[in-house]
Amino acid sequence: MSKPTYPYYLANKARQPNAALAVLDKYSGKVAANVALADARAVDKAIVAAVDAQTPMRAFPPFARQAVLEHCVARFRERFDELALALCIEAGKPIKDSEGEVTRLIDTFRVAAEEAVRIDGEVLNLEISKRAQGYRGFVQRVPIGACSFITPFNFPLNLVAHKVAPAIAAGCPFVLKPSEKTPIGALIIGEVLAETDLPKGAFSILPCRIEDAGPFVSDERLKLLSFTGGQVGWELKAKAGRKKVVLELGGNAACIVDADQQEKLDHVVERMVFGAYYQSGQSCIKVQRIYAHASLHAELRKRFVAATKKLKAGDPRKRDTFLGPLIDEASAKRLETWIGEARRAGAKLLCGGSRDANRLEATVLENVPRDAKLNALEAFGPVTVLASFDDFEDALARVNDADYGLQAGVFTDSLANATRAWDALEVGGVVINDVPSFRVDNMPYGGVKRSGLGREGIRYAIEDMTERRLMVLRGE
Repeated sequence: MSKPTYPYYLANKARQPNAALAVLDKYSGKVAANVALADARAVDKAIVAAVDAQTPMRAFPPFARQAVLEHCVARFRERFDELALALCIEAGKPIKDSEGEVTRLIDTFRVAAEEAVRIDGEVLNLEISKRAQGYRGFVQRVPIGACSFITPFNFPLNLVAHKVAPAIAAGCPFVLKPSEKTPIGALIIGEVLAETDLPKGAFSILPCRIEDAGPFVSDERLKLLSFTGGQVGWELKAKAGRKKVVLELGGNAACIVDADQQEKLDHVVERMVFGAYYQSGQSCIKVQRIYAHASLHAELRKRFVAATKKLKAGDPRKRDTFLGPLIDEASAKRLETWIGEARRAGAKLLCGGSRDANRLEATVLENVPRDAKLNALEAFGPVTVLASFDDFEDALARVNDADYGLQAGVFTDSLANATRAWDALEVGGVVINDVPSFRVDNMPYGGVKRSGLGREGIRYAIEDMTERRLMVLRGE
């Protein structure tokens, strides 16, 4: 890390009341830095400050919001290497993936800067009957107010960016709780925001213990909760009261490989191996389930397993490392248990499966029962299951036979099958001829079923962070 201790940010100001939160190097297991930990009193102060900042943030003009976001873009570029190394250490993310996430952080703030000055309204023709003759309607979008954000460990820069950047663009003050496992990236973002002219109280970034985080969810002074994480999100929604809630809660993303992909198998396998194992599979849209047409299943399995075995695991700081550690040993143990359960239920292990502390080999299984956890739940690690199909409609049905619906991938040269998948798959996004792991930061991103509510992507997040306000004008 660039320094041994990091403050939290309360009402735009750095505060260092303690250094109580130890952040581990996820590869070595040693303490990499210590972070200030907010208590319940600090959380309440942050909410009070955010509420007080609602009026000045509404008055903070769009060009000024844009200038703040552009400042962040410039500073993130200047601190690119620092951000990437911090991410590599605190998340155990291979350095190439870490650099990719910093690039996406920059993209997300850049797009938000563009959107900040084009939050438009509309003019309504109200003369739909004689009684409304001479009336006109006008609609503007106004900030919803103080927002609460809770982010996970796996993309501790870009998932923070997808909440913070649209909030600034929309004119909403916010309080953010980053994951206690990976808070440093968010705190560096806070350091950059503190350099700007944002109104006092516009932001607070507070690592805190779960027992002190309740007000992020339940406090009725907050007008929106945006949470990215696990299924606990549904419990948070139930406690959120009257505020608007946006949830991104993961998935068990599937990929279909159609019969016409025989000549393209090398490319298909290359993309699916990436989608299955990048950042050790700790992504909500990692390739977890693969359904290959029976005519090419055997060959795809052979190539996929061979490519998986070649992945280099090790120190995430080394540029040739593809597979780093999981976030903690408990996560690796959980997957080790799930693999064992699947095998006892009849699944065949094709490669991998061994664990050392928080490191798990890239693993492939087939014949995994439908109700096995590796098939039915979110693995969130380097494990993939293979299966074959004979009929494309059956493949669509098997993708839909899940409680989750975030994204799906379909490799096909058939326009009919591509559009059929788009129409039939119960997911938030269908990616044709690539893996479900594909995401560009201006697109609508989110899921259905247990995968959540609402959409991220700057313009779509701004829609949630603003409200329509109508004015009716009666002419003479």
